[in-house]
Amino acid sequence: MGQTMNRRTFTATALSTAALGTLRAADTANNKVRIAVCGLGRGMGHVSALLKCENVELAYLCELDEGRMSKGVEMVQKITGKAPQTFTDFRKLLGQKDLDAVTFALPNHWHAPATILASAAGKHVYVEKPGSHNAHEGELMVQAARKAQRVVMMGNQRRSYPFVREAMQRLHEGVIGKVTYGRSAYNNSRKTIGAGDQKPGAHVDLDLWQGPAPLRDDVAKYVHYDWHWKWNWGGGELANNGPHGLDLVRWGLGAEYPLTIAYVGGRYHFDDTQETPDSGVVTFDFGKNGAAWDCSSCNPRAHDKPEFVEFYGDGGCLTISGGSGYTIYDMKGKEIEKQSGPASDVLHFQNFIDSILGKAKPNSEIEEGQKSTLLCHLGNIAWRSGRTIHFDPKAKKIVGDDEAVKLYWGRDYRAGWEPKV
Repeated sequence: MGQTMNRRTFTATALSTAALGTLRAADTANNKVRIAVCGLGRGMGHVSALLKCENVELAYLCELDEGRMSKGVEMVQKITGKAPQTFTDFRKLLGQKDLDAVTFALPNHWHAPATILASAAGKHVYVEKPGSHNAHEGELMVQAARKAQRVVMMGNQRRSYPFVREAMQRLHEGVIGKVTYGRSAYNNSRKTIGAGDQKPGAHVDLDLWQGPAPLRDDVAKYVHYDWHWKWNWGGGELANNGPHGLDLVRWGLGAEYPLTIAYVGGRYHFDDTQETPDSGVVTFDFGKNGAAWDCSSCNPRAHDKPEFVEFYGDGGCLTISGGSGYTIYDMKGKEIEKQSGPASDVLHFQNFIDSILGKAKPNSEIEEGQKSTLLCHLGNIAWRSGRTIHFDPKAKKIVGDDEAVKLYWGRDYRAGWEPKV
C-alpha cells in the first residue's frame, strides 16, 4: 500500500525516469497493453469495460477507499482468475516498469495533475471527463501529451458510439441542410446535499484525496460525490454532464471555439452548502452558428422530455437520444427517419487500446476533448463573474476581462503540488 513520498522528489524522479527511457512502451510483441485503473467509483465502469476489451491485461488497481478496492479486486479476480496488484497512491504505481497505461476516474481537481505526472512517467492515459478542473489545466494537459508523445484520451464515450458517429457524418453531409444551432439538455432530480452527506469511512486518507487542491477542514462531508458542487474540487453540473452533451454539439456544428459565452441561472431548489447552480442556460456564439446547454438538475421536467442533443438546420432537425440512436425530422416536425442500436463504453476503451498499439487513432484525443471541456469552463467563468465572456479563438484567450482571467482561468494549488510540464 505504500508510504508517504515527497511530492517534489516524486515529480523529479518520474521526469528523469521517463527521460532515461527505462519505462517500456506497450509490449507490441505480445500485443498486450498492461493497464491500471485509478479511482473505483466511476472507475468500476472502466474495470468492467477493460475486462471485455482485446489485447489488455488489467494488472493494477489504485483506490483510497478499502471498500471500493475490495470490490474492484473481486471483479478482476472473478473474471481473469488473477488478482491485480493494488496501490493507494497512484504516484507509486507510476514507478512500475511493466505498466503501459493508466485510466483515471478521479475527482476533477486530480485529473490534470495526475495526467501530467503519468505522461511524464511514460504512460499512456485515459482520463475521465471533464479532464481538467480549469481552463489552464486543459492547456497543460495537451502540452504534456505532446512532450511525452503518449496517447492521452478523454472519456467522452459517445465519440465511439456507432450511431452517434453515423449521425455526425450525416449532419456534415447535409441531411438537415445548413446547421445553424445545437442544443443539449440535462435534467435530473438531485436532492439537497444539506451540509454534505457523502461521508467516507475513516480509512480514507483525506489529505491524499485533496492532493493538489487547497486543504479544507470540511472535506469529509463531500467525499465521494458531493465534491462536484464545490468549486475547490469540482465544476458543478456544467463540468459534470456538460462535457458529454456539449462535445456532441460542438462536433455536430463543426465548431472550434466560441466568440461569446453567457450563463444565466442559480442555485434555486435548495438552501444548502452547494456553491454551483442547479438550473440555468449557457449560450455560445460561434459566429456562423450557435449553441445552448439547458440544465435542470433538481427537477426532471418529466412532461418536457427534451432530447439529450438537438440540431436545427434549414432543412429540418436531428436529435440524439443518449447515445443509442438518432432521429431526423422535417421542417414541420414530422419524423422521417429513426436509427438506433447498441452502444457500449467498451468501444471507447478498445479505441484507446488500439491507439496505443498503433492500430487506430484516438476518437477523443485530449486536445479535441479539451476544446469541448473549455466550453464548460467558459460557461462557469461567465456564471461566477456575472458577465458575458468574450473569447478570441485565434489567441485561445478571454479578452476584455482581466479580472475574470485572474480569478477563474486557473486556480491556486496546495504548495508543492503545482502541475508542471
